[in-house]
Amino acid sequence: MAYFSNAKVGDRVFGLVFGAGEVSQIFDNSHYKIMVNFKNDYEVPYTEDGIPGWGRFNKQTLFYKDDIDLTNVDFSPVSKILSVKKIIKLKEKKKLQVRLPSGIWKSVKKAEPSYVEDLLEREKYHMFRKKPEKKES
Repeated sequence: MAYFSNAKVGDRVFGLVFGAGEVSQIFDNSHYKIMVNFKNDYEVPYTEDGIPGWGRFNKQTLFYKDDIDLTNVDFSPVSKILSVKKIIKLKEKKKLQVRLPSGIWKSVKKAEPSYVEDLLEREKYHMFRKKPEKKES
């Protein structure tokens, strides 16, 4: 049984990509099971496994609001604003991260190219950062 197989209109959810939202529609005979309206005005379809119809995600990114634990998620502020030249260089080296609408940092490869392009066109360079080095334990 899939995670959202019993979803109902009005269920409160949290998406790792878009943040807090609410189920607005249920689709019975479609690849996507639910439509979610998010507080930041995004509307995104999801499969019954919680995979969005946005970006290049192949794992669950949507959860019921009461089921998710965000203690290990990186919401940290950007420490250094990058130049356009540095953003391009890091993207080529696959070391560039973008802040998703939810506030979570993810690899720029996971985000929708139009979202990344829009941020660059609007000069929102503070929405990008170099991928942090892994800390050794």
